[in-house]
Amino acid sequence: MNNQELIQKTYIEYLLENGKVPPSPYLLAKLAGIDEKDFYAIYNSLQAVEADIWLQFFQEAKQQTISQEVYERYSVREKLLSFYYTWVEVLKNHRSFVLFAAGTRHLHQETALLSPFKRAFTEYANELITEGRNTGEVVNRPFVTERYADGFWVQALFVLRFWVKDNSAGYELTDAAIEKAVNTSFDFIGKSALDTLFDFGKFLYQTQRAGYGL
Repeated sequence: MNNQELIQKTYIEYLLENGKVPPSPYLLAKLAGIDEKDFYAIYNSLQAVEADIWLQFFQEAKQQTISQEVYERYSVREKLLSFYYTWVEVLKNHRSFVLFAAGTRHLHQETALLSPFKRAFTEYANELITEGRNTGEVVNRPFVTERYADGFWVQALFVLRFWVKDNSAGYELTDAAIEKAVNTSFDFIGKSALDTLFDFGKFLYQTQRAGYGL
């Protein structure tokens, strides 16, 4: 275990055993069995440790997701579904920490704690959106397409909050919530009846201008 992993592990253990974050980087380093300078070689604050923990949860889930043999054959919708299911599995391994974090602060408002995770997730979401535009799963809409990734971030926070409150066996309600949330979002960003109607109206307008008016 490297120093980064050791610091994160010690941070989580202290938080769960004492019901609060460590009082100082010095104490955390001491408990981790490393010098304080080794802590500051990686992190500049205790807040940065927790922010990195959330980022690591995302990175672990993403790596497990994209390493699946079938991943490249998935549609964009299926890729996002697979990520969420995997992310929840990763969070299950740290449920006590997540419950504590969610119970002591409003995570969606803690921009400093979640900003590294948000940047990485948004980058991944934009990759999926770009792929979806290339495959036709995602429709390019002026002034709206650039906000799709923000919508997926809100969706990720919804999944997190739903799972935290889920008391169903095997968190089966979370699985259902993920499926419904993703399907609804892709129904919105995919081609809809309104797009078809707009295309038809555009066609009529162009043909009338070309002298083919009805």
